[in-house]
Amino acid sequence: MSNTAATNRLRALSQIFSPRFNVARERHEQVILDEQPTNGTMTSSIVTDTSKYKLNHSMIRVKDPNASIKFYEFLGMTLVKKLEFPDNKFDLYFLGFDTPGAASHGKSTFDRQGLVELTHNYGTEHDPEYKVNNGNMELHNGFSYICLSVDFLEAACQRLEDEGYKFQHRLADAASKEFATAMDPDGYWVRLISQHHGTAQEATNTDVSSYRMNHTMLRVKDANKSIDYYEKILGLTLLKTIEDSDRGYSLFLLGYTSSVNIPAGDEIGGLEGLLGLTWEHGTENRSDFHYHNGNEQPQGFGHLCISVDHLGPACQRFESLGVEWKKRLTDGRMKNVAFLLDPDGYWIEVVQNEAYTGVENF
Repeated sequence: MSNTAATNRLRALSQIFSPRFNVARERHEQVILDEQPTNGTMTSSIVTDTSKYKLNHSMIRVKDPNASIKFYEFLGMTLVKKLEFPDNKFDLYFLGFDTPGAASHGKSTFDRQGLVELTHNYGTEHDPEYKVNNGNMELHNGFSYICLSVDFLEAACQRLEDEGYKFQHRLADAASKEFATAMDPDGYWVRLISQHHGTAQEATNTDVSSYRMNHTMLRVKDANKSIDYYEKILGLTLLKTIEDSDRGYSLFLLGYTSSVNIPAGDEIGGLEGLLGLTWEHGTENRSDFHYHNGNEQPQGFGHLCISVDHLGPACQRFESLGVEWKKRLTDGRMKNVAFLLDPDGYWIEVVQNEAYTGVENF
């Protein structure tokens, strides 16, 4: 990464990470935008195709990066990139599954799905008063959890317990016995599910190289608005709906999976980089109701990030659809990152997929 690129990213991200529709009917829309040189004549066309977008990462703030990295590496993740910004006193760590059998093995950082980005502001690890909002605090809930799918659920849970990590919900305590919820060093919830629904869990060993970062779960106020946004604006596909009328909520799983054929009724636990939305019935009718986006105080969850085939045309398309922006591509000094706001105010970073340029972003 050049000094100029690092400086530009530093200036833009320091403001983001420091404390403080005319809708297209085609789900995977192609938009042609004409490039014009200074003489005003058309020379070429650029196409942005939402079916080529990827849900690249989910960002969370952490107190002690060493403790957090140790936890996620214990779950089989690899540190695939670190960005350092000593002048502004924060670093970014990108972790993901990168073994030879992993879905994104060997790919560049922003050509992946299912990364976890850890943001560390210097000194928090030595501050006894500092703690993050894990998204599940009363009055400040919004982000819910990160979900990993594993080969053998019981063995995976036992391995974590043997290492001394804590659980919010143990497998034995769950009524369905289909999931457990561990806690990372900052108290963020890490949901564990089986990749193979309904199969026996007698195995005593678990292979972390088979794990997937399956989805990130957010709470939303109005399911219809949120699904419309993620499908029609960002190009994700609704893959699965789970209704729980007894408890008054619904769960939706969406993803960029245009190249994956999923038979009706089949499980999607083997996929990664999905987005989960949890909707509590009735919240859409409450004018005074809203979720915490993680960037207001108290802070914790930061943003989702999508990587796109052509960054400029993608942002022009978003503009034409009347989206709400946190940062336009043309705002500020940094011209290679933008931030959208979804219907609940969650931040969505938009970056270039490096596979289409052959050049690292940062």
